[in-house]
Amino acid sequence: MADPATEGRRLSRSFGWLTLLGSLLVVAGLVGLVYTGVATLTSMILFGWLLLIGGIVGLLHAIDSRGSDYFWLGVVVAALNIAAGIVVIRHPHGTAEALTMFAALLFLTGGVFRLVGSVVVRGPQFGWTLLQGAFGLLLGLLVLFDWPHSSLYVLGLFFSLALLFDGLGLIAMGVGGRRIVSMVSEQRVTDELPDHPRGDGQKRSKD
Repeated sequence: MADPATEGRRLSRSFGWLTLLGSLLVVAGLVGLVYTGVATLTSMILFGWLLLIGGIVGLLHAIDSRGSDYFWLGVVVAALNIAAGIVVIRHPHGTAEALTMFAALLFLTGGVFRLVGSVVVRGPQFGWTLLQGAFGLLLGLLVLFDWPHSSLYVLGLFFSLALLFDGLGLIAMGVGGRRIVSMVSEQRVTDELPDHPRGDGQKRSKD
């Protein structure tokens, strides 16, 4: 069984690394919010490499399981991922324009459905659903009217916000975790002291 003190230090060190990672993500998110064009290009390149690496791994897995019923399906899916990854890496700006158009259409359709649904159903969350629908519709129209120029900052903005909020979440987990470990360690040390008040109280009650 591991020593409690050693285990506490190990957990505290792990939470410290988690806090450091969160801080790096927050910094990257803030930089991306300032340079949204660079963030958009970076997100597209990362997306392309993820597709490419995922396609290669899928192809190797399909080759390893050749002879099964899903061999050719795995090969086709892997080939499509590899081709899409190459296209995205070679043409990040065109990919950003296409994905921005797709995001604008999603905002539009989602906003319209929320607006219509809130008016027709009129449930207990009527006002909140109506506000969400109006916001989605407005956001979709703004992105669509500024397209293709909006492709230079929309995806980068979303990518940077995702990094920022993920980083803040990791920082909160790391700081909270280290605080809990520190409190547990201090409580354990206090309980092990021979002159702990709880022990004196128990002795007096026995007497």
